[in-house]
Amino acid sequence: MIRAQLDKLLTVVIAGVLAGLVLAVAALPAALVFGIGFSALSTPYSELPNTLLTPPTAQRSNLYANDGTTLITSFYQEDRVDVPLHEVAPVMRQAIVAAEDVRFYQHSGVDLRGVVRAFTVNKRDGQTRQGASTLTMQYVRNVLSSDPRLTERQRQAATEVTTARKIQEMRYALALERELDKEEILTRYLNIAYFGAGAYGIAAASKRYFSRTPAELTLAQAALLAGLVRSPDSDDPINGDADSALRRRTYVLEQLVESDQVPADVAAAAQAEPLELQPDETPNDCTAVPDGHNDWGFFCDWFTRWWSSQSAFGSTADERQRTLRRGGFSIVSSLDPGVQRATNEQVLRIYRPTEARAVPTAVVQPGTGRVLAMAVNRTYGVADNPVGQKNYPNTVNQLVAGGGAIDGYQAGSTFKLFAMLAALESGLPLSTDFVAPTQLVTRFPVSGQASCDGRWCPANASPSSMDGPRTMWTAFGRSVNTYFAWLTERVGADRVVEMAERLGIVLRADSDARLARDGAKDWGPFTLGVAATTPLDLASAYATVAAEGTWCAPLPVVSISDSAGRPVDAAKPYCRQVLDTDVARAAADAARCPVGDQSMYGRCDGATAPGLRAKLGRPVAGKTGSSERYETETVVAFTPQLAVASMAANPDDPRDAVGQAVQARMVGAVGEVLTAALRDQPVQDFVPPSERAAYQVTGARTGN
Repeated sequence: MIRAQLDKLLTVVIAGVLAGLVLAVAALPAALVFGIGFSALSTPYSELPNTLLTPPTAQRSNLYANDGTTLITSFYQEDRVDVPLHEVAPVMRQAIVAAEDVRFYQHSGVDLRGVVRAFTVNKRDGQTRQGASTLTMQYVRNVLSSDPRLTERQRQAATEVTTARKIQEMRYALALERELDKEEILTRYLNIAYFGAGAYGIAAASKRYFSRTPAELTLAQAALLAGLVRSPDSDDPINGDADSALRRRTYVLEQLVESDQVPADVAAAAQAEPLELQPDETPNDCTAVPDGHNDWGFFCDWFTRWWSSQSAFGSTADERQRTLRRGGFSIVSSLDPGVQRATNEQVLRIYRPTEARAVPTAVVQPGTGRVLAMAVNRTYGVADNPVGQKNYPNTVNQLVAGGGAIDGYQAGSTFKLFAMLAALESGLPLSTDFVAPTQLVTRFPVSGQASCDGRWCPANASPSSMDGPRTMWTAFGRSVNTYFAWLTERVGADRVVEMAERLGIVLRADSDARLARDGAKDWGPFTLGVAATTPLDLASAYATVAAEGTWCAPLPVVSISDSAGRPVDAAKPYCRQVLDTDVARAAADAARCPVGDQSMYGRCDGATAPGLRAKLGRPVAGKTGSSERYETETVVAFTPQLAVASMAANPDDPRDAVGQAVQARMVGAVGEVLTAALRDQPVQDFVPPSERAAYQVTGARTGN
């Protein structure tokens, strides 16, 4: 036992001294040599740094469409993905050993013979031509220097050329080899080594240089990649010195022949092969979505915002983004390429990317909140725009979902849904009648053009078709302003505001948020959609009615798996019942009126989008909306399976009125999107509300 420990001590001392010479550093001081001690030489594997026990290597995360195979983009700081050894071609395994550590299978982590050989060659040539590090030692150095938790200064310290650092590598290498077999060490090495051109690990390198998997590498390709590890930046044949890369390939082939792993004639044939690269750069981040699918960028952008809000991935937004770019997640998104294509085509038929006006559109699945499509007539990118054109034709601002510089757009009469829901919830039935006048002076204080002696006094846009006796069915179908102003007075404007927020309407504009917080009781105009919102929020709110009162947070994913293949709970829908089922069914019944469908009670009479039901050929509900002066136009439509919201506006100039005429085109576009998205789905009808919700007053609560 004592003899064995003395041998170990002698081995490390000699190795340390010679390694120091190879590195052209001072010989080990005597005090350091004799101070190493037996305990340092026999460090248990369990006491190694956690980074060596479980290497925290940064791996790229991949974002796929909902089919699980169509790649949208990747996220990484280092292009890397781990693969098991059986997925690496045998010639690649042989080549890396031949290039970096020909005695890998003979030593125990520190190769004295290699140290002596390197010292001899380097002394003879007067320069460092051969290194003394084994693959195991290189692996240790790579792990310690690539720990994604390290600062740049700590990373430099882990790779500095000092005798102390070299001894530490040797100690750790000896400990690792006592516990890990050679195949495991080789696997870890191949997955962490840097091969140049931004490629970390053999999987990324095979793809980067040859557009292949590691299992498909030929002898010539494997030899080239193995040769790059020594000087990956200068020898990189894409961005560096291709001749140097070929010389290194020759060296590796010679080593393979010398070690009897490859016959000389086979190596000669590989040597004769020209350098035929097929570079394939892994896309990175949302601006790198595939050519021809630039429209996916807006969904991708919203996905990254969603990820930043999920506590499962870190305590801060920055930490969550680092987790995304280092964690090696496989993310199947909710984006449906077919629905996205149909939505984008329809949007571009209304406005082109070069037009100032935009038609942001969102498609949401009721009952899960999953977002199937997000489209807008813009190019997703950071290229400069002409002077004065902030958001067109290029932008990365979130025009569909809002956030950042985008508060949203006025949705007009689509907000009448929230007044109707508040009234139904208070106990008023759909049959609640009121003789709607052309103009109604309310109790809500306002100033400006909508004021009559300091009171809000909305008027009907088309008195001939809107005035007169109305119920919720006919008032919603014909979009009667004065009916809903009266209804808001009756139930309380604060309840209307609360209902909208309950269904997911986020008041991003400071002025809107302030009114909701401090003046909701007097905010009567809210019912007519004067607050800013987005197509995604609006689609989600109407999807809540489609799902019979179940609100689901908008969700961009179907599944998330971590680097070990374990599912992540953050991918699960977050839903809760926010409306009584009968209330939601009643609202859906009235919402059939505006789009040319008929309520279960046959009470629809008049519509603002009368052709949609006939065009779609299945039960449908929805609402149109126009803001003041037709500055914005909005169309929302839903079935039990799908909800679509589309808004027309000028994001750069809210006063640039899109005009009423565009609404008909938007109705047609929304119909086409629903038709395409539901083509292979069964026809589903809405469930009728109870007679109580339709006709009977049940002790209604009012705001009076």
